[in-house]
Amino acid sequence: MLSRVMMVRLMGVALVLPLLTGCFRKQKPEATTLKPVDPRAWVDEHTLSNADSVLVRHLHLDIAVDMAHHQILGSALWTINNTHKQKELILDTYDLTIDSVQVDGHKVNYVLDSPIKYLGSALHIPISDNVQFVGVFYKTGTHARALQWLEPQQTHDKKYPFLFTQSESIYARSWIPCPDGPGIRFTYTARVQVPPGLMALMSADNDDVLNDTGIYRFNMNIPIPAYLMALAVGDIVFKGVDDRTGVYAERGMIDKARWEFENIGRMVGSAEQLYGPYRWGRYDVLVLPPGFPIGGMENPKLTFLTPTVIAGDRSLVSLVAHELAHSWSGNLVTNATWNDFWLNEGFTNYFERRIMEQMMGENYADMLWELGYQDLQNEVAAIGADNRDTWLKLSLKGRDPDDGLNSIPYEKGCHFLKMIERASGRDRFDKFLVKYFEHFAFKTITTETFLNYMDTVLLKNDTVLRKKLNIDEWVYGPGIPQNCPRAGQELFSKVDAERVKFLEGMPAEQLAFVRWSAHEWLHFLRGMPANLKPEQMRLLDNAFNLSNTGNSEVADEWYLLALKVGYTPAYGPMERFLSTVGRRKFLEPLYQQMMKTPDGAKMARLLYAKYRANYHPLAQESLDRMVMNIVQ
Repeated sequence: MLSRVMMVRLMGVALVLPLLTGCFRKQKPEATTLKPVDPRAWVDEHTLSNADSVLVRHLHLDIAVDMAHHQILGSALWTINNTHKQKELILDTYDLTIDSVQVDGHKVNYVLDSPIKYLGSALHIPISDNVQFVGVFYKTGTHARALQWLEPQQTHDKKYPFLFTQSESIYARSWIPCPDGPGIRFTYTARVQVPPGLMALMSADNDDVLNDTGIYRFNMNIPIPAYLMALAVGDIVFKGVDDRTGVYAERGMIDKARWEFENIGRMVGSAEQLYGPYRWGRYDVLVLPPGFPIGGMENPKLTFLTPTVIAGDRSLVSLVAHELAHSWSGNLVTNATWNDFWLNEGFTNYFERRIMEQMMGENYADMLWELGYQDLQNEVAAIGADNRDTWLKLSLKGRDPDDGLNSIPYEKGCHFLKMIERASGRDRFDKFLVKYFEHFAFKTITTETFLNYMDTVLLKNDTVLRKKLNIDEWVYGPGIPQNCPRAGQELFSKVDAERVKFLEGMPAEQLAFVRWSAHEWLHFLRGMPANLKPEQMRLLDNAFNLSNTGNSEVADEWYLLALKVGYTPAYGPMERFLSTVGRRKFLEPLYQQMMKTPDGAKMARLLYAKYRANYHPLAQESLDRMVMNIVQ
């Protein structure tokens, strides 16, 4: 039986974590002015919860973070409304140990089902008609897919351990017992205890100074889905940009990060000019250690970012524009299920490029559009033009929802919107999007809800426009539709001309590359022929030192080309890259290319064995299959 306090040892320091046992009626969650959305209008095949019939309103999280033993332990108190008089509350869990469960302050028996692949275990809690509070006391397991625990040597500064979460798509259940579906929104408060000397941050209102007690309190009074729950713990400091934006990072990274993101305040202003007010209060970014597996995560109020965006020349800040855009598309208006994922990412890609066009000009945005189109072509070629997975409306039943995390929802989705913009006119489409974000603010919608709304508000009775759009082929058809728009090629045509000159023998140092952006270098390298010679790679390397570029996007493309043509002088810098970068976008293509030849496969296994511990559990899962042929 749990006592009123639980003693935990964090990094050799004994800390006291007050629990909620016997205090459920004293705990009063902060009220919200926003009514939670009833998710019963759809079926989410990736949650085992019954949040479609028991309304969860608020979470109070009271946890301690044990950095030494890589464990989170504490309690999750749910405020519920059992208006449909169900006999049980069912929550999602994944590799959690449940210590006890209380309903309105009284201990009850519970049932934890056997785990289901991808989905975890359903937690069944008996409830009566008028129950208000359900508390679960638990601790995380060794296979928590959301958590990456970093030893000091795996961080930038190499002095203190670090923890960060990645809850999207269905990984929140591995650190919080919760209804884990994108269509289920709730508010939350939290009390988080960490070792003194470390800072804790969440997707909520945050402190910007170190707390000498190690106890941090958080409040998110806008309902969000579980995949937007986020936590980071480490030796983190803050520098402001303006009165509502700022940057968090490790001490040794903060000055570089603050300089790189000098213009995020302008970005917020540009976004607001396009599609209405920013509704989340502050917009801050946290630059994480290298193991972060993705480019960025749009956690409300606090975007989590990969350090690979720190190029030293602000050339990769479009990634920040993408995560900022999620404050409207994704966080404000959310896909109901992971089958509707394009509603989050397609809209966000489109919005990102509109922000960058507003800040950098049309020619700059055209480069982003063309590189995205190339990514879409490559994705369709890789999985097959007739593959069901190339539909915008996905079908992920019985599968890991991460199977849908490829270029299709991002690039086919945003090109669909670009096509609608061109067909209807930009001014008309922009006004429609402003209405869309306002009408569905803080709500969750399906693909069909969007299409019906567009039909009513944008298309109205315009049968000519409707026919021109060819909506069914885009949403419920495979491949790339024939009316897919292409961006202008003004800058890339100049790059193409320089590539031709080089391939015809012009010395590399004579190329008219005057201060090419990273996007121009990517296009230059992507267009190289299959019969490129190692000697030609050497000439480029001597002229531009590409093997040692500080731009991660260009570096990854260069190392990929080096593997294809056997340019061995790039292998040493590539190993350093693989030892310090955890982003799956970069890791997977390089390891996959190595695995195509016997010698390359041998190199891949050696490198992966050396650096696997630096990678996030999600990256480890995919690379285990790819490199080690391990299927979990």
